[in-house]
Amino acid sequence: MTQLPAHPHFVTLEGGEGAGKTTVLQALRASLQDDGREVVCTREPGGTPLAERIRGLLLDPAHEPPAPETELLLMFAARAQHVRETILPALERGAWVLSDRFTDSSYAYQGGGRGLDAAFIAELERRVVGLQPGLTLLLDLGVGTGRERTRGREQEDPGNRPDRIEREHDDFFERVRAAFLARAAAEPGRIRVIDAARPAVAVAEEARALLQAWKAAQ
Repeated sequence: MTQLPAHPHFVTLEGGEGAGKTTVLQALRASLQDDGREVVCTREPGGTPLAERIRGLLLDPAHEPPAPETELLLMFAARAQHVRETILPALERGAWVLSDRFTDSSYAYQGGGRGLDAAFIAELERRVVGLQPGLTLLLDLGVGTGRERTRGREQEDPGNRPDRIEREHDDFFERVRAAFLARAAAEPGRIRVIDAARPAVAVAEEARALLQAWKAAQ
């Protein structure tokens, strides 16, 4: 397992499709702001103007499907920009950073889902990123339940169409989920698993409690 510096004010949310990361992110932001903290909320791929343009290349189904290696390298290109332009400056001035996805997603989606070598991903992580979150909350949800939730969002908002990765088959997402859980088992001190099949209020409350306990331990 790659050992990189971990910043205690850097918190990431991970999970499969439909796990409710956006709702939890909003709850964590409110909790930190209630304590008077500066909070920067961001996402991957994205988080800077250039990284958001790379996001469009990655997720727009109108583009040709990228090779797995292309997908991985574009993810890390966006991440390199994200770290240097958004994450590190915020941490250096004392802010908390909450990110919807980070490098664990590359191990899960491009590693588990696409079958790319984890050692290759780890080398990119070491050379390009050089940073780990202090705390990662993994919102774990069965693939079938997650797909039902995303279909429900599409029915509520016809303009909310699935992106290229969201259109993958269930077996892809089963591999992604297994990879996430394997990482959580390997790094229990950093990655805390939350059962995201429960109502959103209960999931958000557990996430807030885990964040408060993390803060108190620093």
